[in-house]
Amino acid sequence: MRDHPRKPRHNTAEASPTVWTGRASNKAQWVLAAAGAACLALGVELAVSSNWTSGVVPLLMAVIGCVAAGLLMLFGTVAFVNVAVRVDGHALEVRCGHMGLPRRRILLAHVVGAEFVPQVTPRQWGGWGYRWRPEQGTAVVVRRGEGLVLQLGDGRTFTVTVDDAEAGVRFIRERLQLPAAGAPAGG
Repeated sequence: MRDHPRKPRHNTAEASPTVWTGRASNKAQWVLAAAGAACLALGVELAVSSNWTSGVVPLLMAVIGCVAAGLLMLFGTVAFVNVAVRVDGHALEVRCGHMGLPRRRILLAHVVGAEFVPQVTPRQWGGWGYRWRPEQGTAVVVRRGEGLVLQLGDGRTFTVTVDDAEAGVRFIRERLQLPAAGAPAGG
């Protein structure tokens, strides 16, 4: 074997990453998903094993009600059990749930500011999920905790709860060449 001179390694601490990713999850929503599955199972059980003596209309209403409630609870909660955020040099992309739906993509060219929020709660937004409030903007809230808030050029805001949101805000600010939080603009 021959010894080959090794190439010097570049200091990776100096090179800034080209993509930032963050995730957040809420295991408590699996309880709601289980309740939805139970409602769905009850609807199927009623449809299959009922002896139909009480009349078709009440039974049909019960079956449809249980199945509809079960599907809404099941898919409505599973879609927001977790969130994945990806920021590259051009856009921020948010994907919800295991299938990545719903999805939101915001071009960084439309972002005028980014802020770290240490505590975002479902109560502030009216619950978990994809939320819109006229006075606050739009949000994806999958759990209580830290989040990042983007100020968009049209005056609206977009909030997402994500782990290590502070690093995400720093990454976005670097890409937009904005001053660091708390630093005076224009130096």
